[in-house]
Amino acid sequence: MLHSMTSEPEQQLGVGTQDAFQRLWTPHRMAYIQGENKPTGPGAGDGCPFCSIPAKSDEDGLVVRRGEQVYAVLNLYPYNGGHLMTVPYRHVADYTDLTAGETAELGELTKQAMTALRTASGAHGFNIGMNQGTVAGAGIAAHLHQHIVPRWGGDTNFMPVVGHTRVLPQLLADTRKMLAEAWPTS
Repeated sequence: MLHSMTSEPEQQLGVGTQDAFQRLWTPHRMAYIQGENKPTGPGAGDGCPFCSIPAKSDEDGLVVRRGEQVYAVLNLYPYNGGHLMTVPYRHVADYTDLTAGETAELGELTKQAMTALRTASGAHGFNIGMNQGTVAGAGIAAHLHQHIVPRWGGDTNFMPVVGHTRVLPQLLADTRKMLAEAWPTS
């Protein structure tokens, strides 16, 4: 049943005590919660998305920049608009197992990502880090990845705090294109 913007929302019976909150339903998130795009095991051949992304086009894989040993990709389930990850091509789980070259390129692409995000979106700050192991919160623990989450003053409003909902102002494909164009050349 469609309602005009001025009518009262439809009430669902049997859901408990009525409160003043409106509900924003995001059923597409259920795919992530139920494990879509998650590996079936720890090996590179067990459906690791970080191993399959490099074989896709930049547009299809949401790749923003490709290095020799590491690439930068948009997070498919971002915490904030422009949430990137730097990922080694090699299927490796622990930071201490990276080669010196992988470590250096991971750091360099992280610096470049920060520059691109500042240029393209005026990010004021960043949360940068990696979760090492499932117990530390890694969603895909078998393939190391570093998060680069841009932050702006006031970006934590009532939606994520009270509504547990992220409001993202741009489609991922548009964000990928914008960041790729803003990526520093050196």
